[in-house]
Amino acid sequence: MSGLHLLSEILNSLLYILPAYVANASACIFGGGKPLDLNKCWPDGRRLLGDGVTIKGSFFGILLGTLTGFIEGLFFNAPLLYLKLGFTLSLGAILGDAIGSFIKRRLNIERGKPAPLLDQLDFAIGALILGSLIKPIAIHQVFIILLITIFIHLFANILAYSLKIKDVWW
Repeated sequence: MSGLHLLSEILNSLLYILPAYVANASACIFGGGKPLDLNKCWPDGRRLLGDGVTIKGSFFGILLGTLTGFIEGLFFNAPLLYLKLGFTLSLGAILGDAIGSFIKRRLNIERGKPAPLLDQLDFAIGALILGSLIKPIAIHQVFIILLITIFIHLFANILAYSLKIKDVWW
């Protein structure tokens, strides 16, 4: 694979997943308030998701991610397709993050404590699963997205921590 072709694949992969990135970041930035699990507990006595996954954050994440998809669609002359893709990627990102929180609660990992790879990839995997129902993606692009997501997520978290948006740098 030539350098130019690789760069093209990376850019196409990033354009595909961009609504999920926006959804994930927006949920963090605009989160707070009532938790999505409504303070309900699993039979093990621990919260379903915890305080980090909120109704407001989920709503704004899905809304802004969907809007991102729509705007991309305007550039690609396919606004309806990208509106649907943006919605499914955003919904998948929020669901993936919620599933990650659920798993962390079952493993007795407290909110804010690290779960390497799960913390970085839960939203991306959720987004890719749902997004592929609307617009399939090549397996090599999935690997590109997952690899890049680890580094983007870490950089974004360090930035959010520096800006006092997050309490921890991971």
